[in-house]
Amino acid sequence: MRPFSHTTAKQLLPVANEPVLFHVLASVALSGVKDVGVVVGTTGDQIREAVGDGSRFGVSVTYVDQRKPLGIGHAVRISRGFLGDEDFLLFLGDNYLEKGLTDFVSRAVQSGFDANLLVHGARDPSRFGVAELDGHGGVVRVEEKPANPRSNLALVGVYALTPAVHEAVRSVPVSSRGELEITDALQWMIDRGLTVGTEPVTGAWCDVGGVEDLLDANRVALGATRRLLEGDVDSESTVVGPIHVAEGAVVRRSHLYGPAVIGPGAVIDRSTVEGFTSIGAGCGIRGSRIGSSVVMEKACVERVNALTGSFLGRASVVSGPSTAAGGHRLVLGDHSSAWLAS
Repeated sequence: MRPFSHTTAKQLLPVANEPVLFHVLASVALSGVKDVGVVVGTTGDQIREAVGDGSRFGVSVTYVDQRKPLGIGHAVRISRGFLGDEDFLLFLGDNYLEKGLTDFVSRAVQSGFDANLLVHGARDPSRFGVAELDGHGGVVRVEEKPANPRSNLALVGVYALTPAVHEAVRSVPVSSRGELEITDALQWMIDRGLTVGTEPVTGAWCDVGGVEDLLDANRVALGATRRLLEGDVDSESTVVGPIHVAEGAVVRRSHLYGPAVIGPGAVIDRSTVEGFTSIGAGCGIRGSRIGSSVVMEKACVERVNALTGSFLGRASVVSGPSTAAGGHRLVLGDHSSAWLAS
């Protein structure tokens, strides 16, 4: 996620003007989970400040410090005190699920399996952990980012686990990547006759490992936008489709086409905001046209005729004039600037 991850925890990058992690916590809360352990590393202070005690999501958050990135299996191991002997849900914080977790959790409880894995048919499963099934649908092999995948079933990064996993993460060795892999722990369980099942993802799944993934997640999330005009939209502006203009936002002599969200304190002046665009809090969009993009808080776009498929970091500045028919595509980190010649 460079350049953004230099200054911001990946899990706090926005999808529809809310950090990815906020969507995760909302899904977890809706599934019925009330006690949440958040494993944090070097960006722990940012995450603590953003999430707090979890009350805004209807959950109680306990933080577990992982001083070095030693893998998901290691994260489970160091969370033993928090988890106790309860069944639990493991959700990687950089995943976005369109339909949430409620059905997965319900089926996992009913299954009686020692572990349940949420999976998705992937075009390139070698980027992910991969599950191989037998003829009855049971998992017989789990591999982490295999060079030659035995199936296309990618592990989404959501697991329903029983306390049996604790012995597994204590028993498996560190991988060649220098990590305790959750996939190795799952294979340890399978090899000892424990039952591991899968559930397919319903709706879209986005693993936000890169800018394109975040833009995809933004498109998916904005598909659920409802029309709500809380801000100040003047009579010379047009609003078409599902648009959320937050309280404190100002829209003047502009055209908005949904789905899109305009954050609090943002100013849209003499501009066109096209569909699948998120404008963050305090942004200024003036004399410009922008679409299918994410603009983080306090960024400014001025006199740019065609900005599309872009992700702009906090307090970045993009200025024109620009009249290029094909449009411009930019990826800017926090506090960066760009000048576009005509």
